[in-house]
Amino acid sequence: MAHIVGDSAKLLARVRRIQGQTIALEKQLNEGADCLDALQQIAAIRGAVNGLMVAVIEGHLSAHVVQEPVLAQRQQDFEAVLQIIKSYLR
Repeated sequence: MAHIVGDSAKLLARVRRIQGQTIALEKQLNEGADCLDALQQIAAIRGAVNGLMVAVIEGHLSAHVVQEPVLAQRQQDFEAVLQIIKSYLR
């Protein structure tokens, strides 16, 4: 978890951008915006969420898999993050 605390400012900035994008999408939907504009906004949101996911996964792998001194714990952490990735990609 230390990597999340250390990177919290950057991660929170990403979350705030995603919030801004979802608010903009909600506004578009409420105002009857063009379908293509809404689709573009949805694609931007998805890209931003994917970027956030990659940043957290990268930090987790580095802190809890690569730098983990205990092999059994490293394997357990690897399997846990792999399950999350599989779930995310469904």
